[in-house]
Amino acid sequence: MSDRVPAPAPPPASPGREPQLAYSDLQPEMLDEGGRRQKAAKIVAVLKHFLGRVDLSGLVTADIGCSTGFIADTLCQAGAAVTGYDIDEPGLGRARARFGQSLKFVNAPGDALPVPDASIDLVVFNHIYEHVIDADAVMTEIRRVLSPDGVVYLGLGNKHGVVEPHYKLPFLSWLPKSAADRYVRAAKRGDRYYETFRTRSDLLKMCAGLNVWDYTYTVLTQSRDFQADDMVPAKLANAPLGVWKTFAPILPTFIWVGTPGQQRPAGPPARVNPERIIQA
Repeated sequence: MSDRVPAPAPPPASPGREPQLAYSDLQPEMLDEGGRRQKAAKIVAVLKHFLGRVDLSGLVTADIGCSTGFIADTLCQAGAAVTGYDIDEPGLGRARARFGQSLKFVNAPGDALPVPDASIDLVVFNHIYEHVIDADAVMTEIRRVLSPDGVVYLGLGNKHGVVEPHYKLPFLSWLPKSAADRYVRAAKRGDRYYETFRTRSDLLKMCAGLNVWDYTYTVLTQSRDFQADDMVPAKLANAPLGVWKTFAPILPTFIWVGTPGQQRPAGPPARVNPERIIQA
């Protein structure tokens, strides 16, 4: 029997918002191997710390939104048994051509993974929620597939981040959709603003039903240990917690780790230890 957890009601979808079936053709960053592997190294470092492991050996892993496969391959190199899921067929084609001998890639949406209940040890859901039609449905599916001791890595963009990461326009994600569409067109960055970001409070609601640990400040204050050069400029690598707290409302990214079980971070003490922000 499925242990599906009802998701909170999602915000209204934008009219005419269709799935991004060829995202890697739209976003050149998906083809940037160095950038993608940098993000993957951070994901691996956070997961190893939470689990208290030197690697991810033997852990059945789902990379939701895998696209071109660089993150999935890095997880595989860390020992995980990875399957990548996406609806980006051009990206999946590139991933299969490059990594298909060691990894499996499946064309499937994040809210309908073709796996049994409670069968996945690790899920990676990294900077994907703003692209999907129904992020709450994806989170319901993640809760369904995670094993009782499973773990999900959540890289979550903040609606109140100052510079929108896809269009590189300040305050774009703050605007109502109609105004954001006009802004994108005026800047000649596209016909409309597709992505849908959420505030921190709405992200907390989206992740309800899991025990969630906030690694954001842990990573920011130990960026070198957590391979987070993509998040922290070199001149801020040793910045104290107070500096980051000053910018808390507009931090562009939150890094959370969720689990249906009662595990706690098992790695060594950090400069700023992860904080539990949702208790299931």
